[in-house]
Formats: sequence, structure tokens, C-alpha cells
Amino acid sequence: MEKVKRKKEKEVALRSHEKKADVVATRGRTFEGFVTRKFHKRVAIEFERTVYVSKYERFLRKKTRIHARLPENMEIEIDDLVRVKECRPLSKIIHFIVVEKIKSWKKAGAEK
Repeated sequence: MEKVKRKKEKEVALRSHEKKADVVATRGRTFEGFVTRKFHKRVAIEFERTVYVSKYERFLRKKTRIHARLPENMEIEIDDLVRVKECRPLSKIIHFIVVEKIKSWKKAGAEK
């Protein structure tokens, strides 16, 4: 009898924890980039990509900037390398969410 009560208490605790957490379903594309600006609940991520210009038969490096939602439990600073994943539109400019921090700025600075 006690096992059943404990199991129910755990399930209720898990459900209440899920409601408090900022959970958004992800889908689609995944990008990795460096944090260029940090705001209260979002970050701006920038990464480079190469584009082929057929007229000149050369490659061009372009920068792409993405705004992503920053979960409350994540500690991220400027110049950190992070992975973002596409999700439903959260606001006018936010369509991505930060999934994980790949490399910290402090570690990257120490390697140089």
C-alpha cells in the first residue's frame, strides 16, 4: 500500500515540475554558433556559412544571426559555443531554443 502511495507522490511531483519548467517541443534544423549578445530570456547566436557564387566561381563566407530562447536553468556567457534547435515561433524573432552549451568561453580562451 505504501509503495502505491509513494509512486503516486512521485508522479504528482514530476507533473508539477514539468509545469514549472520552460518546456518547448523541438523540431527541424539544428545549428551551432557563438553567443554574440545576451538578453534576459534570449541570446543572439552568430555562425558562418559558405555560399557559392556561380558568376565568379568562388565561395563567399556569410554570417547568420539567430535569436534563441534561453532556458532559466542554463548558465551562458557571451562568446560561448552553443547548440540551438528549431521550435515553434515563440515571438516575432525567436524560433529557436538553446539545447546545450558545447564550449565555454573560459575553456576556449585557455586553449589559445
